Amino acid sequence: MLRRWLGLGIFIVAALGLIVELGKPALPAGLVQHLSLSEEGNVPTWFSSSLLLACAIAAGTIARSATAWRRHWWGVAVVFGYASMDEAAEIHEHLGGLIGTHGVLYFDWVIFAAAILIALSALYLRFVLALPAATRNGLILAGAIYIGGAVGMELPLGWWTEHFGSDGLGYALIDWLEETLEMIGATLALLTLLRHPRAPA
Repeated sequence: MLRRWLGLGIFIVAALGLIVELGKPALPAGLVQHLSLSEEGNVPTWFSSSLLLACAIAAGTIARSATAWRRHWWGVAVVFGYASMDEAAEIHEHLGGLIGTHGVLYFDWVIFAAAILIALSALYLRFVLALPAATRNGLILAGAIYIGGAVGMELPLGWWTEHFGSDGLGYALIDWLEETLEMIGATLALLTLLRHPRAPA
C-alpha cells in the first residue's frame, strides 16, 4: 500500500512539474514557481526532502535495535538526514565555482561529491556486503538511481548551461529528469529500509 501511495506521489509531482515546464509561457509565474522541479523552496522540494528525512528516520530506527554494524547504521541515518537538509537548503550549491571548470564539469561541486562518494563507498563496503541480500540489492539500486540523478545528471546539465544558459526548456527538462530520478531513488531506499528485518544485520 505504501509503495502505491509513494509511487502516486512521485507521479503527481513529476507530472505537474513537467506540465508547468511545457506550458510555462502560458501559465502564471507563481504556479510555475510552486510546481517546477527546477525551482527550489516549493512543493517538489518539500516532497523530496520529506522522502530523505523519512529514510533517515527509518535508518535510525534500525540503528537503535542493531547489535552489529550499529555505527554504520547511524552513519546511514546521518547521510540521509544531511541529504534531506541539503535538498531543502541547497547547501551543495555553495560549493560550486571554487575550481572554475567547464563543460560537463561546469557545476564543479560534483568533483567534491564524487570524492565523498568514493570515500563513503570504501568505508561502507564491508557493511554493505554483510547486509541481507534484499536490503543490499535494494539500497544499491536506490543509490545508483539517486546518485545517477543528483550527481550524474549534473554533467549534461552543466554542459547545457554553459552553452545555452539555464532559462530554456532544454535546461528545465534535464533538471526535471534529475529531480525525478532523485525522488525515485529516495523512495526505493525508504521502501528497502522499511522492509529490512529489525534484527541485527
